[in-house]
Amino acid sequence: MPEAYTLVENASLEPLNTLRVAATARWLAELRDADALPALLASPAAREPVLVLGEGSNVLFAGDFPGLLLRPRFAGLQVRDDDGETATVRAEAGVGWDAFVAWTLARGLAGLENLALIPGLVGAAPIQNIGAYGVEVADSIAGVEAWDRLASQRVRLERGQCAFGYRESIFKREPERWIVTAVEFSLSRSAPLRLDYSGVREELAAMGSTVPTAPEVADAVRRLRRRKLPDPAVIGNAGSFFKNPVVTAAFAARLRDAHPDAPVHPAGPDHRKLSAAWLIERCGWRGHRDGDAGIAAQHALVLVNHGHATGAELVALARRVAQSVQERFGVRLEPEPRIVGAQW
Repeated sequence: MPEAYTLVENASLEPLNTLRVAATARWLAELRDADALPALLASPAAREPVLVLGEGSNVLFAGDFPGLLLRPRFAGLQVRDDDGETATVRAEAGVGWDAFVAWTLARGLAGLENLALIPGLVGAAPIQNIGAYGVEVADSIAGVEAWDRLASQRVRLERGQCAFGYRESIFKREPERWIVTAVEFSLSRSAPLRLDYSGVREELAAMGSTVPTAPEVADAVRRLRRRKLPDPAVIGNAGSFFKNPVVTAAFAARLRDAHPDAPVHPAGPDHRKLSAAWLIERCGWRGHRDGDAGIAAQHALVLVNHGHATGAELVALARRVAQSVQERFGVRLEPEPRIVGAQW
């Protein structure tokens, strides 16, 4: 039988984060069995801070991590309660997200197709409430299984207990308390397709799809993402670095009066969502470079590492970008990835 977990001291994190930032962790744990989590957390290595790291696609290390960095490697998949129309699917935290989307679509289950090609693991999906092309993962989550470090026990939180918001959840707000171990999804074989987000219908038309299916929507989304976003295998990045800011409807109306081309999307009855990429590009940052820290030429929302930028250098550039948007438009930008080792 393989070991339930392994521990490595003073582990390099450079190959474990998609921004390719050089940093070390005091301890690195590879956890292959969720049942071994209590024993791992009771070990001397866990006396320091504990951080869960999936594929490292939503984190920026601004310095070394002084505690235990935990990587989930348990990856079970199970279909539950399938009545032919809807099914509950349980995926463990270590399952790759895009592979999971493909797995559900291969079984005729729709709902996650707009979230295709988002990097990361299933366990990270509810933490960030990942979203793309008009869909948030919270729309399909039935419940989340997690280890509650405060109560020292495994719990299941129903969707309504997860406090989901725009790129928000109870797991993100209380990272020291929760370790997500599995997620349950409620998916349907006849879920309506979400095609109204900019570019999706056009991409489907270019593919020759006149009556789209969920797998075709996923293919269209993958094509769009590959065209718009730089590949982390080619240049270090963590995808979209800033959240799209949510402002009052009145503020958005004033912005549109001054800038008629500013993208504005609904975000509830009294609020609107702005395009962080548009704001950043209007401030002249697209393609900017300071040493090896830069903004992608393909997309103004993506912070990139051209080679050997430090985490501190990337944070400094991101702060300058946010400050310029605040000064010009009066809009506050917030980072989407978790910044470790620095305060935003």
